[in-house]
Amino acid sequence: MEIIERKENPLLNRVEITFRWEHSKAATPTLSEMVAAAAKAEPGSKKELTFVKEVNTRFGRSQTTGIALIYGNSEAATLEPEYVHNRHEAIHSPKAKEDSTEQTEEGGDE
Repeated sequence: MEIIERKENPLLNRVEITFRWEHSKAATPTLSEMVAAAAKAEPGSKKELTFVKEVNTRFGRSQTTGIALIYGNSEAATLEPEYVHNRHEAIHSPKAKEDSTEQTEEGGDE
């Protein structure tokens, strides 16, 4: 992951990172991988306060661009819409991963 631009936003208590990820001969990185890489790129950040938005992979290119928002505390992170929190909740909590695995393994009445 290459950081193109890094902006401090003290008013919203967050750091805004614009990134580019070259993934030749590999699949497009998952949301979990992007969150982990963004949190690792910013010293002192927490994975649960990192949100990746505006991800774009161009057709025919092995390059993904996006924006990562890294908040300073959980109160500031409440600025993100609920659907963004729901999307990232699955990668932040191991309990959510276990629940989704159980649902796919149970099967139906067919």
